Amino acid sequence: MNRIAAGIRRFALVAATFLLAVSAAQAQDAKGYPGKMIKMVVPYPAGGATDTLGRLVAIKLEGILKQTVIVDNRVGASGNIGSDLVAKSPADGHTILVGITAMIQAPYLYPKMPFDPFTAFTPVALLAHSGDLFVVPASTPANNLKEFLALVKANPNKFNYGSYGNATSSHIHGEMFKAQAGIDILHVPYKGAAPLVNDLLGGQLTAGFVDIASVRGHLDSGKFKVLASTGAQRFKFLPNVPTFTELGYHSFEPYGWFGIFVPAGTPREIVNKLSVEIANIVRMPEIAAKIEALGLQPGGITSEEFTRTMKADAEIWGKVIKDAKIRID
Repeated sequence: MNRIAAGIRRFALVAATFLLAVSAAQAQDAKGYPGKMIKMVVPYPAGGATDTLGRLVAIKLEGILKQTVIVDNRVGASGNIGSDLVAKSPADGHTILVGITAMIQAPYLYPKMPFDPFTAFTPVALLAHSGDLFVVPASTPANNLKEFLALVKANPNKFNYGSYGNATSSHIHGEMFKAQAGIDILHVPYKGAAPLVNDLLGGQLTAGFVDIASVRGHLDSGKFKVLASTGAQRFKFLPNVPTFTELGYHSFEPYGWFGIFVPAGTPREIVNKLSVEIANIVRMPEIAAKIEALGLQPGGITSEEFTRTMKADAEIWGKVIKDAKIRID
């Protein structure tokens, strides 16, 4: 028995020594961070909002950290290819991800995922958030959501709505709206927001859920009517447009967001350093102005706050997706 007790004590001592060594090594790694080029993986095509945000941050981060920061577009599988690459990268802060809300929606949409977004990554900072607008052509004889619903119910099978893709936030919002409003209008999915906006302008659609960044340039054209917005509060550039929440609908509060992530296990000192620096970058007046010009609202919240936001949003998205029976095979 004494030999067993002594063995346990020796094992505990070795384990404690090992953990201290690992902790010391991580602290040393953090002190010398970054020790080489940083790769910022954007899992979407160049030129989009995610890519543009990543490049805005990368340029500033490069100057602050005195190290090269390159943007690597790894496109495919609705963002899962690039995200999986980062999830399986060394947890040393030299490979980071620009992720979007789709990360926390994906586990509820796909029967199988190559990673768990809540265990594979550590959130670093929220860059920006956005929302969807429910818009109709200017010729529509309805000036608010109540009048639009009356029009739909009086004209069955004559209305549809477009989304910027199957199982995207706009599709989910559309199905939520249909269920809660008690209407049956046809969903028309597009491969991106640009063709959706074109068909709204051309009159091929009677309504659409469109992200703000894609439609903002047309808001002053007089070609659309914006009947409602998602999100917890009205957007400051659309002060007269009510939110779905104000109008009595539920689960429309979460914003679409863009954020920075690192692989799980990255030393906390590195996470904190990146978190503080990136939050400061987003708050810079010239960067905030460029983000707003994209039709987005600057974020700037740090790791802990972003983690809480993700968890709260995932609960809402998960329930909505399940209730609407939206799946991607």
